[in-house]
Amino acid sequence: MDIQRLISMANQIGDFYESYPNQSHAQKDIAEHINKFWALSMRKQISEYVNQQSGTGIHAQVQNAIKTHILL
Repeated sequence: MDIQRLISMANQIGDFYESYPNQSHAQKDIAEHINKFWALSMRKQISEYVNQQSGTGIHAQVQNAIKTHILL
């Protein structure tokens, strides 16, 4: 899948959880959504992007969720 599409999708999820008062809980929920609804290949691709490209273009909260809670 195109990385720009994955970035857009990840940021949309992050936008939904942006107003959560507890950011660590929000990060867990972001990751839970990605783990539940994204194919393993998509999770690997976005994780590699965050680790190799410093997550350029991905909201910081989403980057943290991916680094900390994504299952590969």
